[in-house]
Amino acid sequence: MDSNELILAMKQIEKERNIKAEVLIDAIEAALVSAYKRNYNVNTNVRATMDPDTGAIGIFASKSVVEHVENPNSEISVAEAKKINPLYDVGDVLEVEAFPKDFGRIAAQTAKQVVIQRIREAEQGAIFDEFAEKEGEILTAIVQRVEKAGVFVEFGKTDGIIPFNEVIQGETYNPGDRIKAYVLKAQRNNKAPQVLISRTHPGLIKRLFELEVPEIQAGVVQIKSVAREAGQRTKVAVVSFDPNVDAVGACVGPKGIRVERIVSELHNEKIDIIEWDPDIAVYIAKALSPARVLMVYINEAEEAAKVIVPDNQISLAIGKEGQNARLAAKLTGWKIDIKSKSVADEEMGLVPETFDAEIEGEPAHDGE
Repeated sequence: MDSNELILAMKQIEKERNIKAEVLIDAIEAALVSAYKRNYNVNTNVRATMDPDTGAIGIFASKSVVEHVENPNSEISVAEAKKINPLYDVGDVLEVEAFPKDFGRIAAQTAKQVVIQRIREAEQGAIFDEFAEKEGEILTAIVQRVEKAGVFVEFGKTDGIIPFNEVIQGETYNPGDRIKAYVLKAQRNNKAPQVLISRTHPGLIKRLFELEVPEIQAGVVQIKSVAREAGQRTKVAVVSFDPNVDAVGACVGPKGIRVERIVSELHNEKIDIIEWDPDIAVYIAKALSPARVLMVYINEAEEAAKVIVPDNQISLAIGKEGQNARLAAKLTGWKIDIKSKSVADEEMGLVPETFDAEIEGEPAHDGE
């Protein structure tokens, strides 16, 4: 690459990659100084210049004035120094142009490497900016390999990783598998931008419903809350702003096709869709679906609720290992204490009477 080619290349890069020529020239000059010092074992001050119009390169080195030159790259004889200025004497330091004959090839190679590196950095910067803007979004990734650090995936121009704490337990990944994942953040490393993604984040559920349900995309139906135990069960609370649109029905879809697609993407994770209600007692009762609720007593000051269910519904309300109750509490943001009717009757004197409402729970939709 001669000087003219280098100037033309820089102008093209400035136009296409939006990297200013001044930035490239500064980088080339710094690289030339480093190359000169490395190749000629010089530790003195060195500076490089590059003409932005012609591409001509100059190397200027500080040299010590000595009687007898041992290292011509860092020393100059007093006789030669006096030719430059008669006032120079032994011990003085002066700056002279120093461009060894064989440095031309090194300079050209160095300039080319810097230009290539800056192009790569610009491309990586653009990729990082692109994915930084996608934080909180959903992307389709292709599985590349599974290692100790996590599952490595590819998005086309860059790579991503699902750390093992963001992997759904029991889910298997094979090279070539296409999966949808939630973007946690983009980060830089020494090689290229890397995107951290998740298969367990509740946001993945929200984004999947946004993809599948036109009413959510249109703003007619809104997801109010999501509570998830990834790979096992999720509860989603939805509300409709149009009295003619059933929020739960819209999310379930005709013959359950919409929720079934999401369940399939999550490898049969159960999904309960319930209707959000501004009345917290009603909302809590629905959140405990599929269990039937008889009564809800609320304590607004502590955001706690005592829920009464029929004796034959207590196991269903609590769920296996407490999962249904736990998810209902996450979904509503309230503490929930569940009692069977027979136990509640015995403790009636202990139950606060701040709220009293009979509520029928609605069956949950699990996409099955």
